[in-house]
Amino acid sequence: MKKLVIFDLDGTLLNTIADLANSTNHALKKLGYPIHKIEEYNFMVGNGINKLFERALPEGEKTEENVLRVRQEFVPHYDKHNADESKPYPGIPTLLEALQTKGIQLAVASNKYQAATEKLVAHYFPNIRFIAVLGQRDGVKVKPDPAIVEDILRIANVEKKEVLYVGDSGVDMQTAINAGVTSCGVTWGFRPRTELEGFHPDYIIDTAEVVKSMIND
Repeated sequence: MKKLVIFDLDGTLLNTIADLANSTNHALKKLGYPIHKIEEYNFMVGNGINKLFERALPEGEKTEENVLRVRQEFVPHYDKHNADESKPYPGIPTLLEALQTKGIQLAVASNKYQAATEKLVAHYFPNIRFIAVLGQRDGVKVKPDPAIVEDILRIANVEKKEVLYVGDSGVDMQTAINAGVTSCGVTWGFRPRTELEGFHPDYIIDTAEVVKSMIND
């Protein structure tokens, strides 16, 4: 029986790729760098925004200084526009409400910076009482390091066997494996099924509805 479900945010609960792409392209264009198609960002996100900017910068320009320059342009723009085109994936609001009604503890573990993680969760899921909404925080290693999951486990006070971790990428699957909790990959997010399969998660699912049936496993 699972007592806690931890969800990744981008690509799992919310389709945020267009807003991430638009704000990154805004920053790149302002600094004189070439921009990318929205779909290309599917393979740039997932490891935090600094890694996103490094991947988006041209070869020969991927310096720490340039990453910080892109970040300075990105953050103010994204803070204003991060809910322009983002939206929950089909079935997600209903799933969260159903799990909450059953008394399952819910949490978010994201590599998105903390302020944006909190803002988006509050905006799109105002009626869900998450026990923790954690993003990328200074001094805490990003996923796939298990630190973020361990922080949530301390709050939830549950055993690892009682935890289901749900995410859309190899980073998420490795995070769950590193944390020693049950892993569930979703195919509706940013990364292909083949990436998930490469990490041999406990489950791979195609629709949000399926999560409800996994709680009693």
